[in-house]
Amino acid sequence: MTEESRWILRFKNFEKSYMFFKKIVDREDFSNIEIAALIKSFEFTYEIAWKTVKDYLEEQGLPIKFPREAIKEGFRTEIIRDGQTWMQMLEKINELAHTYSEEIADDSVDLIKNKFYPAITQVYQYFKDRCE
Repeated sequence: MTEESRWILRFKNFEKSYMFFKKIVDREDFSNIEIAALIKSFEFTYEIAWKTVKDYLEEQGLPIKFPREAIKEGFRTEIIRDGQTWMQMLEKINELAHTYSEEIADDSVDLIKNKFYPAITQVYQYFKDRCE
């Protein structure tokens, strides 16, 4: 029996998080509680996604320590197609972590659903294809 690589184990957790995130994103209307759930699900899914990229790159011999490095190298190696959106996600994560206002949360819904979700989906599919 062979041991699964770290990135595959991480991807399995990414997949679980992604599937939950997808369920929330697919909703039409959001209550305040559902907006909070969407934001938290986005944050968690983003976090595990960049760590999956990191683990995959490290298995390829590229040491990565920080999210920004993982995004840049993921873009360079074509794991990530839209590096600019991933950098924007990193900025939004930092903004949401340090500030909470209903206005920022409401503004984040459209951005998460229409820009961030497709970028995360692309990376999810990249790894899904490599696990099959």
